[in-house]
Amino acid sequence: MKYNPKFLSRLGHRGTFSLALMDLAKEDVDDKLAVFTADLGVLSGLTRFMNEFPNKFYNVGIAEQNMIGVASGMAKDGFKCFVTTYANFITMRSFEQIRMNLAYMKLNVKVIGTGGGVCMAMSGNSHYGLEDIAIMRALPNMTIVCPCDGLEIMEAIKAAYEYDGPVYIRLTGNQNQPIIYSEKCDFKIGKSIKLKEGKDVTILAHGTMVNNALKTAELLEQSNVSATVIDMHTIKPLDKEMIDSLFNHKLIVTVEEHSIIGGLGGAVAEYISSKKNNPRLVILGINDEYPKAAEYDYLIDKFGLSPQKIYERIINELNGD
Repeated sequence: MKYNPKFLSRLGHRGTFSLALMDLAKEDVDDKLAVFTADLGVLSGLTRFMNEFPNKFYNVGIAEQNMIGVASGMAKDGFKCFVTTYANFITMRSFEQIRMNLAYMKLNVKVIGTGGGVCMAMSGNSHYGLEDIAIMRALPNMTIVCPCDGLEIMEAIKAAYEYDGPVYIRLTGNQNQPIIYSEKCDFKIGKSIKLKEGKDVTILAHGTMVNNALKTAELLEQSNVSATVIDMHTIKPLDKEMIDSLFNHKLIVTVEEHSIIGGLGGAVAEYISSKKNNPRLVILGINDEYPKAAEYDYLIDKFGLSPQKIYERIINELNGD
């Protein structure tokens, strides 16, 4: 079903995720869709889904490891399984089970981490998802996707459903998400999307930071700096072909609501370090520390991820400061 981007924006990532699952459930003629939560059905945005499709919904309670085990068993029996809870819980508490049951066995389970980054705000570090990409990226056979708005979330969920193998989808932001794609999102796993063409610097971003990257590019234009902006929605496998095409730029900047260690910045650094004449790389994200609980916008600005702070950092880098 086609949805209005403004409607999806108001819903936020959790509500949009639920709508995508409902679309899949309506087309599930073989009755092989199974959706699991670890006691966070409502807080994962699944109220509509569990009310309309109770026979496809499983609440295992506060038992994330068991959730992975049950979903793995059903996947072995031909079910297409989605498992979800907060990003930090599902990647950390369940890591061994994800490693052995999903990555090692290549089982068809889609892991959905909600509340990625610092959008849990006043809930603090017990709920921040700062290390999840780094943790999941270390697993062989694991695909990692982080969509940037409502339409891309819809496309990512549907693409993951059709994809054979484990996928980690990281959802960021809250309600009233910025709209990046107003009509169509040409989403393909492993293929990034160029949103703006420039000649001086490139900004690679995923999730919430795609909007901030676009706003940064507008600020840079006022300083006569031309920026390319890439929606790098798939962190693994990395779109190396796109990165190769950017080597004529002075600077590549990665921007993400994730630790500066092991995320998109780390993936890009690992790749371009093996190349000759690679451009300078600047990695922007959450510093290697535990943030204090605070309002979301305050945290984003504190860690230099607001458009103004990203702009200032890029200008300083270009000026050699």
